[in-house]
Amino acid sequence: MQLRVNNHAEGSGHSIKKRPDVEKCVKSEDIARVYPTRLEKAKDLADIFEIVKDAVRSRLGTSRGGLMLGLAELGGSPNGWIGGLYPVATNVIVMNKGPMERIMEQSPELYKPYCFHILLHEYIHAIGYMDEALTRRKALEISEALFGREHLATMMAADIMQFFPTLTYPVPTPAPQGMNIELVKGFDRSSASYIC
Repeated sequence: MQLRVNNHAEGSGHSIKKRPDVEKCVKSEDIARVYPTRLEKAKDLADIFEIVKDAVRSRLGTSRGGLMLGLAELGGSPNGWIGGLYPVATNVIVMNKGPMERIMEQSPELYKPYCFHILLHEYIHAIGYMDEALTRRKALEISEALFGREHLATMMAADIMQFFPTLTYPVPTPAPQGMNIELVKGFDRSSASYIC
């Protein structure tokens, strides 16, 4: 499959930036309030990704800078769909526009937890976890530790299909050849000053 990228973002590259962990700045009993509040206040995908990076840094002790977010139609079928993907050895996370649009139309209250979950899952891949089962476990562990068991992001990490059993494509829609990926501006902004 050939990918065509519309580069509306600035720069690329990898960097690790030292920032104080959110968990070290607040008491442990307040953690379950900090992350949900940050997610609720997030204005866009770039804000949500900053929360993802802080969450992974605080729980796994690692991070990766210089990532880009691409939005593309990845297709789907009546039996399921793909929320996102991380093409190995790249600096781009791709989210499927179709499910995002349907969630925003049908259940807007699920949009931010859904985007957090997909970005968290793909970011865990981007930092080097390639095993799918392990990546899912890590996403659930991180979500539960930082949001609590009852938060939508945690429940999605446990079983995303409980929320979207009907969020499928009515007819099989394969990813188009020469898929067009639109890059999100301002993504991974906390690493931007380290990108040359």
